[in-house]
Amino acid sequence: MTSKTAFCLLGSTALATLGSAAAAQDELNALVWCDHTDPALIEPFEEAHDVTVNLREYEGTGAALATLEQSRPGDWDVLVIDGIDVFRAIDAGILAPLPADELPTDDFFPEVVMEDNNSRDGEIYAVTEKFGYNTISYNSEAVDEADMQSLSTVWSEKYDGRISIYDYYLPVMGIAALAEGIDTAAIDADALGPIGDTLSAMRGRAASVAGVVAAQTALATGEVDIVVGGGEWLTAVLAEEQPALTWTIPEEGAVRWTQSIGVLADSEKPDLALEFVKYIVSPEGQARLATSSCFWGMPANAGAGEFLDDDQKARLRWDDQEDYLAATQLYPAPDTDLDIEMQDLWLNTLQQ
Repeated sequence: MTSKTAFCLLGSTALATLGSAAAAQDELNALVWCDHTDPALIEPFEEAHDVTVNLREYEGTGAALATLEQSRPGDWDVLVIDGIDVFRAIDAGILAPLPADELPTDDFFPEVVMEDNNSRDGEIYAVTEKFGYNTISYNSEAVDEADMQSLSTVWSEKYDGRISIYDYYLPVMGIAALAEGIDTAAIDADALGPIGDTLSAMRGRAASVAGVVAAQTALATGEVDIVVGGGEWLTAVLAEEQPALTWTIPEEGAVRWTQSIGVLADSEKPDLALEFVKYIVSPEGQARLATSSCFWGMPANAGAGEFLDDDQKARLRWDDQEDYLAATQLYPAPDTDLDIEMQDLWLNTLQQ
């Protein structure tokens, strides 16, 4: 998604507190994405540990790092972060090592354990908690579904003015690369030419470039019929009331997002923070996180399936995950210089 890192930043600097502070004996402070603010996810942990979990949503990894830089050591205990950005947090020295023998990664979908992303020099600093796909969301009653099965026809003239583009450069540029037959891991400076041409064509057909809420609203109200960069995280929460809103992975593939969770190195409550991480990646916690009221996504822990009903599994496409994982690629992971070039290209595209 992330990445699904484009979620609403709280206007106030005050923490959004869930649960009963009066009854709690302790507090835990976490920087999170909006899917962690659902009381159905947080309250069971609060009750089990007699604790208040204070949550602040943030938008983009840069915003989280800035918040941590501006905070006093020990202000924050837990960080949720885009899987592709864990290395940034490790390099910044803000994550504490996690005990591998206390994490149920043997029960995870193997493709999302992602040790290369979450560890360094034999130490694990974060654990994948949720994943999904940046792909094509659409209204099945308003488009020809056969057209949604190939990127060559998704943003064709037929759908001029009926498209919204998810406003995050990495996954959308990854989709543009796949449309050009370029693997996301192979994106380099030379690839930006054809990627830019595809982005330009895409933008020329689009009515808007929108964040999560705006894209959901546009699709739900019929303002647009297609969201490039959407996926289950965009439409699963809408599907119960509007079953025509769905998503697919085209024949060229799609981009896979992951999000990770870790304990901050200067937490003054590392044991409690670890317990929170363990709860989030437990089967019960994973089922609640997967179906959060903010956005849905696949749980990293396959054991969550025991706590999801048939309808929830169907909306998550549980039985299709083996094929989806094989058909998708990870976010582009540019170095600093290439990242600057990619962001410049993205900004130029938006200004068209």
